[in-house]
Amino acid sequence: MDGPAKHSPYRLCAAVFALCLFVRLIEYFLIETDRTAIGENFLHKVFGIVLLAGVLKITGLGWGGAGFKRNGAAVGILKGLLFGSVCFAASYGLEMAVLALRGAPAHLELYVSGFSLTGPLTKSTGLIPLALCLLFNIINVWMEEGVFRGLFIRALLEAGGFMRANLISAALFGVWHVVMPLRSCVYGEMTVPQTVIMSAGYILLAGIMGVKWGLLYRMTGSLWVGLGDHLLNNTVATNMLHVVSQSGADELQIIRVFAAQLVSFLIVLALYHRKNRDPSLTQNNI
Repeated sequence: MDGPAKHSPYRLCAAVFALCLFVRLIEYFLIETDRTAIGENFLHKVFGIVLLAGVLKITGLGWGGAGFKRNGAAVGILKGLLFGSVCFAASYGLEMAVLALRGAPAHLELYVSGFSLTGPLTKSTGLIPLALCLLFNIINVWMEEGVFRGLFIRALLEAGGFMRANLISAALFGVWHVVMPLRSCVYGEMTVPQTVIMSAGYILLAGIMGVKWGLLYRMTGSLWVGLGDHLLNNTVATNMLHVVSQSGADELQIIRVFAAQLVSFLIVLALYHRKNRDPSLTQNNI
């Protein structure tokens, strides 16, 4: 990767992260797109994609060099969707079993809702809300996978080994998600202790997810499998497919997501170590 070597990898990643985070804060605290009829903070993700395109051009890396390779895109995304579906099927089953044991048998409902840390949001049904939810989340995962995995890991490889680059990228991905509990705290929806606990949980959960998707990037040489898994997590498990009981909806959503992500992380980690033991199976594309 000749282009990014002309720039300090750490400065490059720090600058891109700071700019994206600044615009994210503006949208969450000032524009509040998710509290309008649109129901989703997506403007900072569009900004991130535009910024990413510029950086990839300046560095000479290009979309393909960052992991958005044309060959195998559809197959890779389908593999990611299938992998995520299997893991979440197990976690949905666990969630419903726990509710049944608590005397609150539940069922599944398909509708669109925004993600909230402090309670359920108004649900929307119909084809248009579902399509918009899918569109916004495609923008979301394209930006996050492109920036945090495609750019950061690839650039940081210039300064050290893959695991170091992956851990730094995952840590930044965790910090990226602290904006949500921070806003809830500022608006009085959460106490300071609750915010600290929720922020730590977000850093841990998003960090695990970031490491997992980084490993998938390393093993496959592209972002497509991780992008598909990421998309499944954001659309189906978080916004579309809900567990509803007499006492409410998605009461154990965080447990559902954490269980699925932990299981999928352990599977990917095992596959990664297996590939490392057999050099003939290891991708050297990044």
